[in-house]
Amino acid sequence: MGGAKRRAILAVIGSSLATFWPGALAFGYPGVLGPYWRETFQVGSAATGNIMFFMLASLGIFMFLVGRWQERWGARVILVIGGVLCGVNMVTAAYANGIAMVYLWAFINGAASCFTNMPALTLVQRWFPGRRGLMSGIVNLVFGSAAALMSPLFGRLLTVIGYGPMNLALGAIALATGLLAAGLASDPTKLGLQPIAGGRGAAVLPSRSFTVRQALRTRDFWFIWLAWATVGAAAIAMVTQSINFGIRQGFELESAVIILTAFNLTNGLSRILTGYFSDRLKRTFTMAVAFVLAAVAYFILPHTSGVAVAAVLAAFVGISLGTLFAVSAPLVADRFGMKHFGAIFGLVFTAYGFVAGPLGPWLTGIMLDAGNVDFVVVFSYLGGLSVLGAVFISLVGYGRKS
Repeated sequence: MGGAKRRAILAVIGSSLATFWPGALAFGYPGVLGPYWRETFQVGSAATGNIMFFMLASLGIFMFLVGRWQERWGARVILVIGGVLCGVNMVTAAYANGIAMVYLWAFINGAASCFTNMPALTLVQRWFPGRRGLMSGIVNLVFGSAAALMSPLFGRLLTVIGYGPMNLALGAIALATGLLAAGLASDPTKLGLQPIAGGRGAAVLPSRSFTVRQALRTRDFWFIWLAWATVGAAAIAMVTQSINFGIRQGFELESAVIILTAFNLTNGLSRILTGYFSDRLKRTFTMAVAFVLAAVAYFILPHTSGVAVAAVLAAFVGISLGTLFAVSAPLVADRFGMKHFGAIFGLVFTAYGFVAGPLGPWLTGIMLDAGNVDFVVVFSYLGGLSVLGAVFISLVGYGRKS
């Protein structure tokens, strides 16, 4: 057991570390670099909002495929591919000569997130079946909070060393980190080791594992999917619109970044807390509360004038996104089992990939570029999406029939 416990702890460390740079680049980089790209390439808010569309579309395409490939090749191989993609892809950003190349960078970074997050979430749940919510929360904590740590540094590096050298340096560090993480991670099913006992989450797993086809025939799958589409759109829009909102409010860039940093901080920190509580409370209740809090924050946000209050409200939106990521993985396992978890969770992600991007960052960018729509309308719309997500997730398990 000593050897198994050591490998389990290293697997959690490696799985978490693997998600650091994909998370920092997904949630922090587009927001900080957005003003630079708009000025350099002479494009508007809708164009930079499309960055998240391409990143999320990539998630929609690759998450299901990665779930399938993981069953065939193993989690460690998938993690290596993810680390290489994440690091090497920064060359694309470094030599971008137009917004189209930024879109290409975003698409590849979305793929890298799939190749790191899927095996990371699978491995920690396999090692700790009784604490799946907590362990998924730890991985998601790193994925979400990485941007809070790195967003101020991105802005500083851009000023000090310049755009190209910054991206090349980040790429080298991300590549080394990804390869190290893959070396630390391991799968108990491949090693013939018993998972670590303890906790109550294992008792929630269904007596049988659903196939992909069986899962698609349930109402619960589609309610989870709709929650990802609506809440995912509402929350991810904060990545592209937080700094834009701050600048329109008259804040300097350094102050506006505080709003994005607050969002990313709670996006990360909330994941371990909501994951932990979801092992003890009803998972759908935990999620619904977080989504409603985000809706209230969005309704209030456009009527504020100070950066501190705006940051606090953005933090509640961050909690909703963190909860969506942290609790959905064990919720899917609760409902459909672990055997085909990767493929089923990958299909849930198609909502985030194909729907959340157009509904959130892209559409809000279009609204703002129109000129006759302000942030009262935009944030009220995003708050409404959060309310819808709370309704959808509350219906999971209601009148269940398998």
